[in-house]
Amino acid sequence: MDLQQSRAEQPMPALNWRAMRESDLDGVVLVAQKSFPDHPEERACFANRLDLNPNGCFVLADDQDTVKGYLVSYPWMRNMAPALNVLIDAIPADADSYYLHDLAIDPDVRGGGHTRTVIEKLAEQVKADGWPRVSLVAVNNATGFWNRNGFEVQNPEGMAEKLASYGDDARYMERPLV
Repeated sequence: MDLQQSRAEQPMPALNWRAMRESDLDGVVLVAQKSFPDHPEERACFANRLDLNPNGCFVLADDQDTVKGYLVSYPWMRNMAPALNVLIDAIPADADSYYLHDLAIDPDVRGGGHTRTVIEKLAEQVKADGWPRVSLVAVNNATGFWNRNGFEVQNPEGMAEKLASYGDDARYMERPLV
């Protein structure tokens, strides 16, 4: 029996999105390492974002409470992208956009439709909170994925220089909510 056949015969574990907790951070780092090996971020960075905006941090967990995915987001400035793996002191007082910092699913459970669920949950939540848009930086040639989820590439002046640390394929994208 080959690996593909073996995997197909095994039932997928039940996975559910829930609020991220500090105890999830090691699992978040493991998923991040698998998903973004060329864009490493330390545990302290994820802890920083969770401390700043716990309402924008979620994990996809199985029935054993093992982290299989995560989403990290927070209010930020439109046409800006925080540097990778850098702690931020505070949410900007004049934030005018909602920034989806990171979304990752463990490769072992991809393909189950889990991303759309949390993206729509986030969009509904931030729209209800009065934010006019969600922005992000697409990496790893993920522009098509984000297009299918309502995001469009934007090319604001000066953004190319800001995206340099994200890689050649990085694109700033927005999804309007109003």
